[in-house]
This record gives sequence, C-alpha cells and structure tokens, in this order.
Amino acid sequence: MSQPPIILAPSAAARVATIAAKQAKPAILRLAVEGGGCSGFQYRFGLAEGVEADDVVVETDGVRLVVDTVSLDLVGGAMVEYVESLGGAAFRVTNPNAASGCGCGASFSV
Repeated sequence: MSQPPIILAPSAAARVATIAAKQAKPAILRLAVEGGGCSGFQYRFGLAEGVEADDVVVETDGVRLVVDTVSLDLVGGAMVEYVESLGGAAFRVTNPNAASGCGCGASFSV
C-alpha cells in the first residue's frame, strides 16, 4: 500500500468530528496554504461544506481532509494532528517540505 499524499491523524479526525457535530456541518476539514505569516507561508484550516473538483481527499475515521492541489505541492507528505498542551490546543502540521518555521508553528518557508 502506498503512502497517502497527506495524513490526517486520529487526534485531528476526532476533533473535527466533534466540531462538525456541534455546528451541524459535514466532517470535512480543509487545509490551505496562503502567502503570509512570519516565515512566508501560513496554514489555514476551516470546515468545508464539500469537496472541490481539484481537491485531494484523505479520510481517517470517517472524517475527510481536503487539500487543493496547489497547497498540496507545499504540504505533500505532511501530517495534520490535533495537540493539547498547557499552552493551549490547536491543529498542528508536521511538514517535511518546510525548510524553517516560526515559533508558533503557524507559518513556514520552503
């Protein structure tokens, strides 16, 4: 079996399922990469109503992660997790394509 283009960890899938149920929306998390942030690119997360024609879709525990093909060029092979710590809770992207990132993990450069 080949490696998926991006991985949605069970921790992130569980959190998306909880948020989607509370908001009565489909359990679809969209990850996009935009220019900006302190390192050049930044991650943007949001619940999606559906899948677009150019999206790559991966599924974990019934939750779908969708990424457009342009963003996938910058996050291919990455893992999306949901982490909770003393500093707070957030979605985190472990991106093998990032040459550097900022301290908060919200932006990166390639």
